[in-house]
Amino acid sequence: MSNDEFDGLVAVVTGGSSGIGLATSRMLRERGAGVAVLDLQPPTDEPDLFFVQTDVSDDGSVRSAISAVVSAFGGIDIVVNNAGIGAQGTVEDNSDEEWVHLLDVNVLGVVRVSRAALPHLRRSSSASIVNMCSVVATAGVPSRALYSASKGAILSLTLAMAADHVREGIRVNAVNPGTADTPWIARLLDATDAPAQERAALEARQPHGRLVAPEEVAAAAAYLASPSSGSTTGTSLAVDGGMAGLRLRPKST
Repeated sequence: MSNDEFDGLVAVVTGGSSGIGLATSRMLRERGAGVAVLDLQPPTDEPDLFFVQTDVSDDGSVRSAISAVVSAFGGIDIVVNNAGIGAQGTVEDNSDEEWVHLLDVNVLGVVRVSRAALPHLRRSSSASIVNMCSVVATAGVPSRALYSASKGAILSLTLAMAADHVREGIRVNAVNPGTADTPWIARLLDATDAPAQERAALEARQPHGRLVAPEEVAAAAAYLASPSSGSTTGTSLAVDGGMAGLRLRPKST
């Protein structure tokens, strides 16, 4: 991909103020896109990113934000549905209220943003939606029942959206990151009794032996969003160090 791959295109990135979302926003901007960040808080020291305070759990907030982007840029070509929250626990551990809230943000948030953006995407010759999924949609991970359910829904939703909109010229794909080195993971580690030990365990869980860098996930999202991948739709791209698909023998001692 060239540095001008996205020249003239407008990208919306939800949850774009930190972590994977910020890395994606920066990468798209560096490669020529006009980038609008939809998040609850603005990114720090990123004057080239157009920020709109947005709550993806509120349809009015989402529609207002999309209107603001179109007013500022004239249209929308790319949507990266990255906004989401996490949860820990088995199926016994999370309350009904936690289930409703997380699914409202992680799943219905994608629905709301995509729904509001679709009329504008239909007018683009390079329309693309990239949904941020997760390795937990394809691999069972302990104590992630609620979060896994939300990402499994995103994987199925991506396929359905791709089928619904392919003949309108709108591609829909997903990225499935492994455990990434993000502020959320850092907070989880800091809350444990042995952060260094817990980090080592997370790194060992991924066959390549380390956490995934946010920039690696951003590169996958940029590829799927790019006009160069014009024949790619209904795909989920794993960026997980082999976690979902590889079964390695234990290291010899």
